Amino acid sequence: MPRDTTRDMPDSQGSGHITFVGAGPGDAELLTLKALKAIQSADVVIHDRLVGEDVLSLIPDHIQRIDVGKTGFGPSTLQEHINALIVVHAASGAQVARLKGGDSTIFGRLDEEIDAADAAGISWHIVPGITAASASVAAIGQSLTKRGRNASVRFLTGHDMRGFADHDWRELAQTGQVAAIYMGKKAARFIQGRLMMHGANPDTPLTLVENASRPNQRVVSTTLEHLSADLADAALTGPALALFGLTPRAASATLSKPLEQELA
Repeated sequence: MPRDTTRDMPDSQGSGHITFVGAGPGDAELLTLKALKAIQSADVVIHDRLVGEDVLSLIPDHIQRIDVGKTGFGPSTLQEHINALIVVHAASGAQVARLKGGDSTIFGRLDEEIDAADAAGISWHIVPGITAASASVAAIGQSLTKRGRNASVRFLTGHDMRGFADHDWRELAQTGQVAAIYMGKKAARFIQGRLMMHGANPDTPLTLVENASRPNQRVVSTTLEHLSADLADAALTGPALALFGLTPRAASATLSKPLEQELA
């Protein structure tokens, strides 16, 4: 039978519990009220690298904070260590807030941590957050779906545990497709090559949003043909999401500088 996680909420006796919390894309004002309550009522907050400092500043000083950040193709905390850490704290009776950037149900390795909690007999529940795709498409004044253009949207990852991730490139290469590509900076040339190999129009718009929703947000508007070159020229250093098939709406007053100004 399906697991009823509502019965897994903390009980009145104060037993240990894990709350998987989505921190949103970085802007503290995009944190949900439920997420704020979870991190401010925890005994320990175990957070990822991509959680914004504005969000972390909302955690009271008396609450223990543990950084278990991961860097793509760089120094990272082992997932096995993170699993053990949240279990150890919850098993000791602590209320643990496992704080993940964006929404923990999207490319957040949530299932591995839930499996660890289940194996240890520890209760848990999930507080969803605003994912980077939603923040990024809002930043460019567009929508992920549009009548007459696309009735579906794909959420893709640029790489997985084995390296660059393969997808149904032939389907994605069709006219009118839209995709939000997470962790795609280092895989940009790979993605570009796969799509063009399967017939994608070189002029297909592609927009990269770095640090979506944060004060240092940048928007780079390009095309599939020029993706690799423009990405290299932009020298993005923060987390970036690629919106395949979408270009910034010209009327949006909140966009970052146009690409030609960014690269000047």
